[in-house]
Amino acid sequence: MTYNWQDPNWPNFIYQAEAFLPQTMDLIAKIGESLGASEVLKLNQKESLELEFLVAEALKSAEIEGEYLSREDVYSSVRKEMGLPTSSSSKDQRAQGIASLVVSVFRTFNDDLSKEMLFEWHAKMLSFQSRSISLGAWRKHHEPMQIVSGSAGREVVHFEAPPSGQVGLEMDAFIRWFNASAPGGSHDLKNPLIRAAISHIYFESIHPFEDGNGRIGRALVEKALFQSFQKPFLISWSKALEHNKKYYYQALKSSQNGLDITPWISFFFSSLDEALDDTKFHIQHIVWKAKLFDQFGTKLNKHQSKCLNKMMAFLPKEFEGGMTNKKYQSITGVSKATASRDLTELAMLGILKKVGGGRSTAYQINNNAV
Repeated sequence: MTYNWQDPNWPNFIYQAEAFLPQTMDLIAKIGESLGASEVLKLNQKESLELEFLVAEALKSAEIEGEYLSREDVYSSVRKEMGLPTSSSSKDQRAQGIASLVVSVFRTFNDDLSKEMLFEWHAKMLSFQSRSISLGAWRKHHEPMQIVSGSAGREVVHFEAPPSGQVGLEMDAFIRWFNASAPGGSHDLKNPLIRAAISHIYFESIHPFEDGNGRIGRALVEKALFQSFQKPFLISWSKALEHNKKYYYQALKSSQNGLDITPWISFFFSSLDEALDDTKFHIQHIVWKAKLFDQFGTKLNKHQSKCLNKMMAFLPKEFEGGMTNKKYQSITGVSKATASRDLTELAMLGILKKVGGGRSTAYQINNNAV
């Protein structure tokens, strides 16, 4: 099998930019809407959303690689990296590593890409590794770098990256391309979304590190997007990818056997659209939540506020099984009678709506409360 990097015309990727123009305009409009909406948020709301998206990006980028981290550990690690006070400190070095990566991209997006920057990301992200790998350095092993699946003896090779001895030159070329294609660069790639799409498949095709290539490759997409719009905006591309992981790998594979990356760009645009819809919901949600507490805050006791915050964390999905008297007691620590009275008051205010009846009585958030 011949791979893209073995083609004499590598890395001159083939795609029809005109075919993606309508989608490009729609997505750019969504990004502009996101930027505009976030600008009118209060400072504490904006900081809260930034934190939420950075945590989501860290968690989901790790999950794509089969690494499941504690949200609490990642949350405290991201807060620490952002210089925010935190009541607890994560002892999980994996959480600290991925938090360092996502916050660095968010804060230094406009800096030119360099080998040193990539090495620093890699070393910080994988400092916890117990097995021996080259940290902050290109891979050096002589064995082929292969993407495989299947059990031992029945492996299926999906892709094989350039040999280690070739990685240094390939990455020099990639870094030159990334910086030259940036806004104002010597070869400014006018479509910012296609540039972001290429940055990922180009980097993943080289696969320069022994481990961590996926997480760094996804970070490069957000760096490219932030550069093109001259500011970081709220997005978790990895969240959309984790939701469509099977198709993510299929799209990469289908475009790594040659230079035609049309299937990859098509998937990339679709996943970006999903990520931006998620951003829009979260911005609308935090505005709606603020309005609700502005309108009803003085009428709520601390237990009711705690209950509502718990339920709202599940939106746009409903709180599973609804809020029952028993769940309310567990969350707030109040008695059965107090729970019943508090829930009834929330329903009378129109904040909650009753579902079911009798022993099956439960409550859900009323999205029309404000």
